[in-house]
Amino acid sequence: MGGRDAVYVLLLAAVPALILLHLVVAPYTKVEESFHIQAIHDILLYGIPTRNVSETFRADYDHFTFPGAVPRTFVGAALLAGLARPFVWLQHNVDRQLLVRAILGLFNAVSLQSFASGLRRTAGKTTAIWYLLFQSSQFHVLYYASRTLSNMFAFGMTTLALRYLLPEPSLSTAAYRRRSRLSLCLLTVAGIIFRSELAIFLATNTIFLFATRRISILHEIIPAGIVGLLIGLTTTVAVDSFFWQQFPLWPEFEAFKFNVLHGQASAWGIDPWYFYFVNALPRLLLNPLTYLFGIPVSLLQPATRPLATFILVPSLFFLAIYSVQPHKEWRFIIYTIPTLTAAAAQGASYIWTHRAKSIVYRLLSLALLASTLASFVVSTFVLLPASSANYPGAHALHALHNHANIHPNNKSSVSVYLGNLACQTGVTRFLQIPTNLSDSSAWHYDKTESPVAKSDPTFWSQFDYALVEPGEEAELVLSSTSGTGNWHPIDAVSGFAGLRVLRPGDEAVGTVEESLIAYIAGEKGAGIWTKGRELARRVATRGWWAEVRMESKILVLGRDEAGHV
Repeated sequence: MGGRDAVYVLLLAAVPALILLHLVVAPYTKVEESFHIQAIHDILLYGIPTRNVSETFRADYDHFTFPGAVPRTFVGAALLAGLARPFVWLQHNVDRQLLVRAILGLFNAVSLQSFASGLRRTAGKTTAIWYLLFQSSQFHVLYYASRTLSNMFAFGMTTLALRYLLPEPSLSTAAYRRRSRLSLCLLTVAGIIFRSELAIFLATNTIFLFATRRISILHEIIPAGIVGLLIGLTTTVAVDSFFWQQFPLWPEFEAFKFNVLHGQASAWGIDPWYFYFVNALPRLLLNPLTYLFGIPVSLLQPATRPLATFILVPSLFFLAIYSVQPHKEWRFIIYTIPTLTAAAAQGASYIWTHRAKSIVYRLLSLALLASTLASFVVSTFVLLPASSANYPGAHALHALHNHANIHPNNKSSVSVYLGNLACQTGVTRFLQIPTNLSDSSAWHYDKTESPVAKSDPTFWSQFDYALVEPGEEAELVLSSTSGTGNWHPIDAVSGFAGLRVLRPGDEAVGTVEESLIAYIAGEKGAGIWTKGRELARRVATRGWWAEVRMESKILVLGRDEAGHV
């Protein structure tokens, strides 16, 4: 195996390794992921009922208690739960939330590896290596690949679809047309089941392929559309009508009506039309040289222009069309990142292979290497620690359970109130103590949101513990003393509060970063990181630095009935 082959294989293996690293460092979930993660939990714990279906769902499943603004599909949750079940049978005590997220993350990793493999056949090994270098140094794709967002269920399917559209030179026309049918079918299924905006992505790719005479209406477009429509609609209507007990139900169509036709998405914020191009894409690509040099060079050089144009045009048209929608989030366009990164890799490959012919290319090659390394450092040692500190709700619930183990509550039933911030920042049913598995007492968790109910002091008398934000709600709980006992703090859990910019002379704290390094590389690794940081501040940044800032986010409160909690 040659040197480039070894680098390629190493980088190929780095993609799933980095996704799993991001998962292990930040194993908890945010409110945007809550529907799917709660649905997976309920399927794994309670199974899929075959009798008294509606009653079982209403009694045990989370989605009837907290249905959300519109119904969401159960297809992804059912698939992940089914794939996880054999592992649960083999090891009953496995961390199930970590397990199901790992399965999703590895599926997305395989799709990225497949795309890299297709790019290698299409554009060469050097381009594939640069693609993997860029992809491995991008934060958002790696961090969110294992997160149970509808977008990330669709991401693996769209990435595989884009891989099948790569024009490999060795493919015959007939083979490419077969791959095109499969690609368009995958995009159709992903759009129907998971994310309706993919209809635009499907349209831009289909029109471009048809305009460039790579596919025909009769032999590719219609068959792919019919098969994708049948598979997608049959799957989602059958699965979701059952789980939601409504027939017929197509969740993504309901979401499309709510968000687009009724304009409700705008309630979550409105951004200017250029948001995706000047804000979202730079964040997603992370390395500024990918879009300042990589993509422009790939489009300007005659040797790389045909392929760069081919992979860029459908994605750019998708971005332009979707920019008309007022509400914008980066996750709505994450499907374009593999192609944009591939185009940047083409430009980087051209610069790298011509580095001996020009001082400009030599300097650009060094700049590309340095910027990729810097992006990797920022992604792994700044953005990852900052994001991992964003789940105080999960840490607060763990703190409560640890406290209860040390100071067990002798009551036969323990009641916990979970505040809004706790539920938004990591609390899921996976982290709760299942009633049927508790050895000593049954634990019950309440998520009441009504301000009117919570303003009544007697409301809090039903709870033994509460996870609430410091401030007005905490004061309300602490002041609700009655004959049932007094409330007082047990623990305070901190969370991410932004980045602290260190000026020359300021002393670094860096507890979040150092704990992450210690988790990965041990105490010696953390010591090396600390010395490296101080060396970098002295030699490179002249004392300037940035680190994660933490502040108290959630109080763990307990009610004392016997003189202590």
